[in-house]
Amino acid sequence: MFSAPSPIRPRRKLRAALLGAVAAVAVGAAVVNTGLYAPSSAVADTQQTSAGPASFADIVDRVKSSVVSVKVKMSDAADAESDFPGMPQFPPGSPFDRFFRQFGLPDDGNQGDAPMPRHKPHLTMAQGSGFFISSDGYIVTNNHVVDHATEVTVTTSEGKTLSAKVIGVDAKTDLALLKVKDAGNYPFVKFTSHAPRVGDWVIAVGNPFGLGGTVTAGIVSARGRDIGSGPYDDFIQIDAPVNHGNSGGPTFDVNGDVVGVNTAIFSPSGGSVGIGFAISSDVVQNVVDQLKTNGVVQRGWLGVEIQQVTQDIADSLGLKAASGALVAKENKDAPAAQAGVKIGDVITAVNGQSVADPHELARRIADLGPKKSADLTIWRNGAQQTINVTLGSMPNDKQAMNDLGESKPDASVGAVAKLGLTLQAGHDGVTVTDVDPQSVAADKGLQQGDVILEAGGKSVDKPEQVAQALDAAKSDGRKSVLLRVKSGDNVRFVALPTEAS
Repeated sequence: MFSAPSPIRPRRKLRAALLGAVAAVAVGAAVVNTGLYAPSSAVADTQQTSAGPASFADIVDRVKSSVVSVKVKMSDAADAESDFPGMPQFPPGSPFDRFFRQFGLPDDGNQGDAPMPRHKPHLTMAQGSGFFISSDGYIVTNNHVVDHATEVTVTTSEGKTLSAKVIGVDAKTDLALLKVKDAGNYPFVKFTSHAPRVGDWVIAVGNPFGLGGTVTAGIVSARGRDIGSGPYDDFIQIDAPVNHGNSGGPTFDVNGDVVGVNTAIFSPSGGSVGIGFAISSDVVQNVVDQLKTNGVVQRGWLGVEIQQVTQDIADSLGLKAASGALVAKENKDAPAAQAGVKIGDVITAVNGQSVADPHELARRIADLGPKKSADLTIWRNGAQQTINVTLGSMPNDKQAMNDLGESKPDASVGAVAKLGLTLQAGHDGVTVTDVDPQSVAADKGLQQGDVILEAGGKSVDKPEQVAQALDAAKSDGRKSVLLRVKSGDNVRFVALPTEAS
């Protein structure tokens, strides 16, 4: 349970953030007659508009009554928010849990200064923010605000306390939909009809530190941010300060429309550095509509594992640009395999719209939904083709076991050894038994225990077959050969140079 935007922790030890910086707004400048020439009217107009609104008061007056404080009673048997109020706690293995481990959260869940104390389960209170999206009392907030809730209440800007129930949650996007139990005609806000531009003004309203109804302002710093929290990341980065208790609160544009839901912050020092993240309104609308209708979110599913196309991989496949999503693993019973998608294909477009990277493909497929038809443009064997696939429904996450076998090491051979690899034959591929840490192979991410499943598009189970693939690629004038590698439960492609540099 977490009651504030999640601090993104870098790899060094950090304390939890208490964010409270104030955005500065230029209010004008004096003109001094120094004999210098005056700016043209076009320049003068630009200077005038760059100062921004003289005040956000009118906008705030319109929207503040739609923003509520969300208070949650919960059992903290699996949560330590009462002991460490600055640190978010997510279910083990969840996207946000993996994200914070990536940025240095210790495995024992402590702050980096002392072990987290053990305590008996008891009821605790946590709080965040939310906002009405309909007159009949539907409220949007973060999933991590209401996770494990046994009782939820909301307090309006007028101080009225209402009981609410959780209609549905979506952990993959950290969103939740609530509904107040009392009938009424509640003030609400709507989502923007167009995406904000980088540089547009935004206003964050929320419940920092339980104070309620606090407003901060800033601009959109970037769009489409992937912060590693899950496969559907599409965050708006803002510099409007947000604080503990702002989680789930809205970010508005200057028209008073919602452009995002405040969720996470980056804080290397424990204080605000002007980097906050809000879930994009188009993502929120899609999730909320499904939660309202079905109580759950259904996403389209291809049934493949995909990875980034690097320049090395693009060169080895004959692609002009390092874009698209490379199919590294397939599920034999999944929609993609049934439609004819194969390992080694690069998906470059969906329904005629180009795909820049794996995250864009994942979002595009998910948004289409189950049972929808999609035309995939793929690159295979140096040529482009189109495959039509009927999407499935996203299943629960599955784990696969990796059996490396127990074959005896084989001697390293020629080209492979020069690249810093020691290999041995295995049952389902060629096992990497050693990697020179100063080698090209190490630079490409190969590690001891990896299993090479394919080299140059062909299955391998002996080290000499990998060497042959390297030699063949070199003879064809290619600078690298594509290896399909299994690392634990993950399968990926690695473009290995045909010779050491």
